[in-house]
Amino acid sequence: FRINVFKSEGETHIAMRRVQSDISDFEKLHLPDVYRDVISKTNEGLILVCGVTGSGKSSTMAAMVDYINKTRGLHIITIEDPIEFHFSGGKSIISQREVGVDVPNFHEALRVVVRQDPDMILIGEMRDRETVLAAIQAAETGHLVLGSLHCADVPLSFARILEFFERAEHSFVRSSLASSVKAIMCQRLLPGVEDGSRFPATEVLLCNSVAQRKILEEEDEDLHALLHSYRDEGMRDFSYSLMQLVEEDNISRKVALDAAPNREALLSILKGIDAAASGIIAR
Repeated sequence: FRINVFKSEGETHIAMRRVQSDISDFEKLHLPDVYRDVISKTNEGLILVCGVTGSGKSSTMAAMVDYINKTRGLHIITIEDPIEFHFSGGKSIISQREVGVDVPNFHEALRVVVRQDPDMILIGEMRDRETVLAAIQAAETGHLVLGSLHCADVPLSFARILEFFERAEHSFVRSSLASSVKAIMCQRLLPGVEDGSRFPATEVLLCNSVAQRKILEEEDEDLHALLHSYRDEGMRDFSYSLMQLVEEDNISRKVALDAAPNREALLSILKGIDAAASGIIAR
């Protein structure tokens, strides 16, 4: 469980959230193939896994590390708060550091671990300026860095990072992100049709030359169109993901429409599916 103790109206309250400790693979998490493709083909740079609290970021990152452990012999160091999943066996050497137990904080841990010759570094949460800078520096010096960020979609990930910096630093930070970020994966967990089931709606940006230019030129909102245009390369937006989940009968239309960033656009897509299905039946 993740436990938070707090005061409310003079009384002590406890909030508890069950945390799954078993490591699930990409298939069990219902993640698209692009997640596996990215982690298997990327050797350096920054991969961001984004979402709000409870969106499955930790499970996704654990699946990525576990996949690497089963397929490649790397030196992997994780920095977590707290450690949720334990990795054992496999082809890689993995050491896990817990903030507050093994290391004082994320950014100081990063400064130390880059001297320990890791191939891959997992950062449990990028929550401040120093951690972001250390992560970018590690990514720019030949390490594969996997980090999580609290934000709702791909364009907002850049706004979230820039919140940690003064306005005068934004140009430098954007330049560093454009060169170091390889992929951004955002996800939301939605209730499935079957009781107790949950499925991730996903949004994926692969940082090609067009994406890099958009980042540099502060055209973050244009990234939505980019996700749609480069779907053949593995990119996807939430509307496309929601459509797939409905088509596969994983989630209801109501759940999809309630979660849609653009309800009218998704409704139009779903009507198109209905029309196509009606045409097939009519034949």
